[in-house]
Amino acid sequence: MDLKAYKTAYPDPDHATPGWEAIENNLKRIYGDQEPKHWGTILPGILGGDDPIDGISAYACHDADTEHLHFVTYGYTDLYYDEESVGGDYSGFGFEMTFRLKGPTPARETEDNWVCSLFQNLARYVFQSGNVFDQYHWVPANGPIHLDSDTDIVGLAFVYDPVLQPLDSPHGRVDFVQAFGITQSELDMIKSKTKSPKEIIEEHRETNPLLITDLNRKDRV
Repeated sequence: MDLKAYKTAYPDPDHATPGWEAIENNLKRIYGDQEPKHWGTILPGILGGDDPIDGISAYACHDADTEHLHFVTYGYTDLYYDEESVGGDYSGFGFEMTFRLKGPTPARETEDNWVCSLFQNLARYVFQSGNVFDQYHWVPANGPIHLDSDTDIVGLAFVYDPVLQPLDSPHGRVDFVQAFGITQSELDMIKSKTKSPKEIIEEHRETNPLLITDLNRKDRV
């Protein structure tokens, strides 16, 4: 899309959200008219808010016979009207983050708030450092990814979302990078180079093709 077409498509710049709409439309290809649970910030990061991610949606999903929630962020990419971003190779940091959490659906207002906190903490790292997450990257959480829980999931590895395909927004390409929860022994194998993040992830993919994080999964010590 060139600038002329962009201005024509979005004649009201103060209320236009081209990047946001592109993500929503991509999700509609999978979930149709399902209304997701959505968490938003009181003051968007672009206006000086403390949280860099402006919104997080969670969709109820039953693929692979495993009931789970599919979380998607809005904030790593250029969401709002921005003529300077038109026609770029990548929108913003070039990706949004996803996460699949095993458990009952739909999303619960208070019980699932921890996922939003996790997302915001990851985003603060990206926004402050300029480093991005990509396929087979990994991070320790320095404790349970769900604080105040006894889960053995204490780190994250990253892959491209197995269902949500990249899109070409008016501001450039957007990839969808999914976080997958890993245990301490898996972190130790990565650190010692006994196994690579790719090897660990692909082993899980054989029985868990959507790479759904199960907080009840126990570490194999």
